[in-house]
Amino acid sequence: MRPRPDLALFAATSGHSGVDRIVANLLPALAGLGLRIDLLNIRGHGPRLDPVPEGVRVVDLGRAHVWPALPALVAYLKRERPRVLLSDKDKVNRAALAARALAGGDTRAFVRLGTTVSHNLASRPWFDRAVQTLSMRSLYRFAAGVLVPSQGVAGDFAAFTGLPRARIHVVPNPVVTPHMQALAAGAPGHPWLTDGGAPVILGVGELSARKDFATLLRAFARLRRQRPCRLLILGEGRRRERLLALAAELGVADDLALPGFVANPYPAMRAAAAFALTSQWEGLGIVLVEALALGTPVVACDCPSGPREVLADGRYGPLVAVGDDAALAAALAGLLDVPPPPALLAEAAAPYTVEASARAYARALGLELPACSPAPQENPA
Repeated sequence: MRPRPDLALFAATSGHSGVDRIVANLLPALAGLGLRIDLLNIRGHGPRLDPVPEGVRVVDLGRAHVWPALPALVAYLKRERPRVLLSDKDKVNRAALAARALAGGDTRAFVRLGTTVSHNLASRPWFDRAVQTLSMRSLYRFAAGVLVPSQGVAGDFAAFTGLPRARIHVVPNPVVTPHMQALAAGAPGHPWLTDGGAPVILGVGELSARKDFATLLRAFARLRRQRPCRLLILGEGRRRERLLALAAELGVADDLALPGFVANPYPAMRAAAAFALTSQWEGLGIVLVEALALGTPVVACDCPSGPREVLADGRYGPLVAVGDDAALAAALAGLLDVPPPPALLAEAAAPYTVEASARAYARALGLELPACSPAPQENPA
């Protein structure tokens, strides 16, 4: 008989989201510490592990949507009795808490949220906002705890829901992997990054209102009037045509490239002269940590929440007000003129290694690690 799982992770993602990247890094690392893990799968959704690491089992719940999978999830909890059930994002969290209540037993259910809730909900349609507000304020108190990626998210969530701050655990995202440097050694993929021409400023993320690449584009246009430079934004989304139109309006269309989603952005991050995060809100800012780990100078908008914590109040990179394209242009000019030493940037990324994160997750979830735990595994790319 297979031993009782230490952790069951229940999520339903797009397959290429921030949660997918977190899971792909976290589960192999936790398994490498000697924990037995089940990844509960909703068909047609992520997270996907390729290959599946030793110590992790993928359990197909047999449904393509979250709520129809509830009976299978209840049956799984009754049959396997994992010590901990961890879910991510509100809809899945609701289903996980319902399944835990229906299944009974001693499984402890934790929920995770990766973004600043009050700002995220303010951008949602009223019905979604009402449902999620009700669930967070009424259902989450039945969870064993809530996991979030930054102190800012924790404070916001406590104020928004009234949940005691002691029930909310801040755990660092598993961002910096052992194979990141090897991945970054590949070809950058865009000719601007290798042609020896004007320096390239990089942005990475969904082309959405939340990421606010319009502010980055306006800042770039200011900077471009002062010196030769180019702007490369990796990602896809609904704002693509608006950004192209804005670039034409600002007269910088020839110096902007939007090549779309790139599975491995690390070579571009390493080759860029500077990286900019212009989000209106975040949970942490994974791409910010990745750029720091690869030695690329960064600037970030001081949005709620994450960038101020990652950059230690500006020690590791300048912070500017959200939407302030003039301040952003000035900060980018400063980075191009006097880039900070790579060792300082690596120092900023150190708390977000997969090993540090996996051990922090285990502590927050109350999972006792086997004696003499081996070094965490990495998930090969």
